[in-house]
Amino acid sequence: MSHAVAFEPTAFLELNEAADFYDLERPGLGTEFFDAVEAALTVVADTPAAFPIELGETRKRVITRFPYSVMYWFDGATVHVSAIAHHRQRPRYWGDRP
Repeated sequence: MSHAVAFEPTAFLELNEAADFYDLERPGLGTEFFDAVEAALTVVADTPAAFPIELGETRKRVITRFPYSVMYWFDGATVHVSAIAHHRQRPRYWGDRP
């Protein structure tokens, strides 16, 4: 069963900023980043408990090909994306987000 996915506003901003950065590096790479995030979220929506807990109730799903992870928590009905976190920038900065 696939669950609903909801982005916290800051996570949505992070997603778009990363895609914009990749498009500046190479046109079309931002779209590839979006596709990789979408693929990761599809798996998370199907099996939200399958990924390791990183902090508190927040889980981590690594995004294939890119140094980012989807940070999320699950309330039983909806996957809440709290951050699109770069692996080397400000570790656990998202820790105080819902």
